[in-house]
Amino acid sequence: MTPRTPPPAPAPPVVRTAHGPVRGERRATGVRFLGIPYARPPVGPLRFAAPVPPEPWTEERDATVYGPTAQRRASADVTAIPEPTVPGPGILNLNVFTPDPSPGAGLPVLVWIHGGGFVAGSAASPWYDGAAFNRDGVVVVTVGYRLGVEGFLRLPDAPDNRGVRDWIAALEWARDNITAFGGDPAKVTVAGQSAGGGAVLTLLATPSARGLFRAGISASGAVMRPQGPDVADAVRRLFTARTGIPATAAALRDLTDAELLDHQERLNAPGPERTALPILALAPFPDGMLVPEPVPEALVTGDAGADVPLLLGCTAHEFNGMPQPDTTPEDVRVMLTAHGLDEARIRRFLDTYGGGPGDQLNQAVTDTAFRFPAAAVADARARRGRPTWLYEFRWPSTAPAFAGLAHHCTDLPFAFDLLGAEGVVPVLGTHPPQHLADAVHGAWVAFVRDLDPGPDWPRHTVPERRTRIWDDTPRTESDPLRPVREIWSPLLSDPTTPQGN
Repeated sequence: MTPRTPPPAPAPPVVRTAHGPVRGERRATGVRFLGIPYARPPVGPLRFAAPVPPEPWTEERDATVYGPTAQRRASADVTAIPEPTVPGPGILNLNVFTPDPSPGAGLPVLVWIHGGGFVAGSAASPWYDGAAFNRDGVVVVTVGYRLGVEGFLRLPDAPDNRGVRDWIAALEWARDNITAFGGDPAKVTVAGQSAGGGAVLTLLATPSARGLFRAGISASGAVMRPQGPDVADAVRRLFTARTGIPATAAALRDLTDAELLDHQERLNAPGPERTALPILALAPFPDGMLVPEPVPEALVTGDAGADVPLLLGCTAHEFNGMPQPDTTPEDVRVMLTAHGLDEARIRRFLDTYGGGPGDQLNQAVTDTAFRFPAAAVADARARRGRPTWLYEFRWPSTAPAFAGLAHHCTDLPFAFDLLGAEGVVPVLGTHPPQHLADAVHGAWVAFVRDLDPGPDWPRHTVPERRTRIWDDTPRTESDPLRPVREIWSPLLSDPTTPQGN
């Protein structure tokens, strides 16, 4: 009997974008296209310029490996996520994971903006792989953008908020190209965690981003206070004072990556002159034009995001695992007093949270930078009838470094349903519960697809404040963050304005 000739392998998938054709890679759940440029490399005169559309190409472009990253040095200080650094100048690129690269498939789209404190992070992380979303019928786009000085230092001879402009350019690319990858440009949800969650909130408050997405997911969104052009100018002056270099595009344009990063580290080093500035000095700021007003105020007292469904929340112990060996009880009292707490609220805080002074200081950071602002934004939106869903992730890690804590980044492998991904065991421990990943991921898929996370998770309303609790037994509770609201209410300059750290 003549042996059968095996069928030929399917041709590599090719999609034609507005700028040229890209060749991807088939996988079990769909096709991925990596490192697609959405803007020209920001080098030379473009280093501190607004993003410029890429040069068109005619030959098929290999899109089977991740493109260069803006992160040049990994930073364990702001993330527990494995985030590779890929060298090269073309950092303004994105990755598309699609179940079906067929024009007209009309699939919902998740555009993901990575975290990393606005100074680190990488769209090439194995934790951001879109495989599970593809399995469930969602296209995923992960975005790289300019970080640190290049993205967010205010310069008098360059446009402000260049990183924000990069996010908008990537969303415009999705609007113009995602149909060719099987997505529907009218069904885009923008999402992110930590700095990426702050990016989502910033985009809600950015008029030129309106119409580029229909919903948002802000996981542990970081929007630092104080905010304002005066704060950005103070950061610029501190940069010059600490480095001896004028904070201008002309002076910085030709520095090597290593030189610029060294100067950035000098800016961010601790010191008395840093105390009046945000923890994240290099971050989006209201410039009066692109971002017209402080983001918290825009979200809760203005019209920002009025018609955009928003799912937001955080983990219960965001930064509780940070070592604070020299913290004293007096240090804790000083911090609580500086945040406006009177003696009764200080006493309640100390009675509510056990542990030593270092644990209490970390909990205060978690509360003021994440838990209280998330609850306040949800309340303010609910009072104005804006569709909002609030959650708190409480499942405690069993990994030795984070044992007993639902810490920063813990929730992402559950949201992406990637419990077997590289780097998960050191963060979550062995055998994290798959049923919880099914629940969290399923709610995200439902929200991206239907603008509603499902019947078990009702919209946030006041005074009910029904909140989804992600724990070993997922459940919905009424007003579980009430102690946080009552302790930290002095952070409000008025009844509707949340203030972060």
